[in-house]
Amino acid sequence: MDLRTTVERAQRLKQLHAEHRPLVLPTVWDVWSARTAADAGFPALTVGSHPLADSRGAADQEGQTFEEVLAAVGPIIAAVDVPVSVDLEAGYGQQPADLVAGLIEVGGAGLNIEDTVHSEGGRVRSTQEHAAYVAGLRAAADEAGVPVWINGRTDLFLHAEDAAAVLDEAIERLRALERAGADSVYPVRIQDNDELLAAVTAAVSVPVNSTAHPVKHDLERFRRLGVGRITYGPLLQFAMTDAMKDMLGPWTP
Repeated sequence: MDLRTTVERAQRLKQLHAEHRPLVLPTVWDVWSARTAADAGFPALTVGSHPLADSRGAADQEGQTFEEVLAAVGPIIAAVDVPVSVDLEAGYGQQPADLVAGLIEVGGAGLNIEDTVHSEGGRVRSTQEHAAYVAGLRAAADEAGVPVWINGRTDLFLHAEDAAAVLDEAIERLRALERAGADSVYPVRIQDNDELLAAVTAAVSVPVNSTAHPVKHDLERFRRLGVGRITYGPLLQFAMTDAMKDMLGPWTP
């Protein structure tokens, strides 16, 4: 994809975040799912690492190389006329500049970056380390002249036995990501907790991303809680798996 188109898509993605509260980005995994979501009227999409890996017979948590991910998402991005953000897990061991360069090369308008480093035994980056990585991504995107939307994710709630006990630490981390240049922040695994979601959205000034289930969750609830951005993670693919099983069930021997 040519650089001008990528820049235009990145600019459009930024505009959409300002226009929609929340902005819903269906999480897709191949050309068919991307075209289906775009044809349904969604103005932007995101590629999720878990459903992408499942669709390719690979493992999530960096079970694919960065080069394999780029080769897979390139045709998805090229198949639609809307901005596409890409979940790049913890960065696949890449330096921020190399991660951004690869994303831009295939036309990505945004990225998601998490703090669980799967290539290093699943350790969690410190607040300062994760913020420094995001700052590197921001600097690389600025240098390239592409306003890549950076969604800074933390897995602190995911790893905690008591999510409420890490709220203060998580807020500190999300604020550090915002200062480092993240355009939105993503505290995973609190989508069903109104109190925690409301506390997080009140603590930062950038949009807060929440995971949602396309059938079990309610869009208006997320809007009331101040959520600015919604993605499905693997939950859209899971919901479609359930629906497919229900349809095929009567035909099984």
